[in-house]
Amino acid sequence: MKSFTEYLTFNTKNRQEFINITPQVEDAVRKSDVKEGLCLVNTMHITSSVFINDAEDGLHRDFSKWLEKLAPYDKKGYKHNLTGEDNGDAHLKRTVMGREVTVAITNGKLDFGPWEQIFYGEFDGRRRKRVLIKIIGE
Repeated sequence: MKSFTEYLTFNTKNRQEFINITPQVEDAVRKSDVKEGLCLVNTMHITSSVFINDAEDGLHRDFSKWLEKLAPYDKKGYKHNLTGEDNGDAHLKRTVMGREVTVAITNGKLDFGPWEQIFYGEFDGRRRKRVLIKIIGE
């Protein structure tokens, strides 16, 4: 069995962003030379997310609006922020959107359903963060 590891690095300009990382993951799959296997993609930070959904701007604006209703940014409204942080909302948003995705690799390509793309979701940006891509298979 083969194993391949690659890291993506992000430092977003905004506190909250959604970035389509499908091309970078597809590139890693090509470099891995795995034809049949699995691709794990996960964020290595507790205030960011990796998820699969449609690459449609309106949907991403809906996500932002919905997440802000669920866990609004509020410097004083979260117990976590009493520690000196101001990102209690970002931890909650990450929990809702998820930490990781696993996608099958078939014939050397990500085996997606229609419209599926992989996204990095940032909820406490403006600093360096990493995403792990781990590919295993034959």
